[in-house]
Amino acid sequence: MRRLMIADGSDVVRKVGKRILSGMGFLVLEAPSSLEALVRCEAELPNILIVDSGLDGALELIANIRRLPEGASVRIYYCVVEADLRKMMAGKRAASGRLPAEALRPQDPDERLRQSIDGRLSHQRTQS
Repeated sequence: MRRLMIADGSDVVRKVGKRILSGMGFLVLEAPSSLEALVRCEAELPNILIVDSGLDGALELIANIRRLPEGASVRIYYCVVEADLRKMMAGKRAASGRLPAEALRPQDPDERLRQSIDGRLSHQRTQS
């Protein structure tokens, strides 16, 4: 089962996200802070990490994940509420030049997320 972590300070966002993503077949872990997310990732890396840009220490979390052994393999979704180019570029720099954000249109985020994740995982399987 694919492991996915939601790092967000909002209990509501994490719980709703967990409910939706569990229904899509993910084993969902929650982290209310960047420190807790890092500790959990150090114990066992998820395949996918969803990070709220408003989370204190979000950029440091992304950079620290990338520095972990196998950290480059984690697919990171850096969620920016508004199209703020400055925040998006800071997220890109934190991921060592890889753009960690995926554009999700408000009308179809679950389908776009599923397509993005399924496409990347099947691409990784064919490369193995």
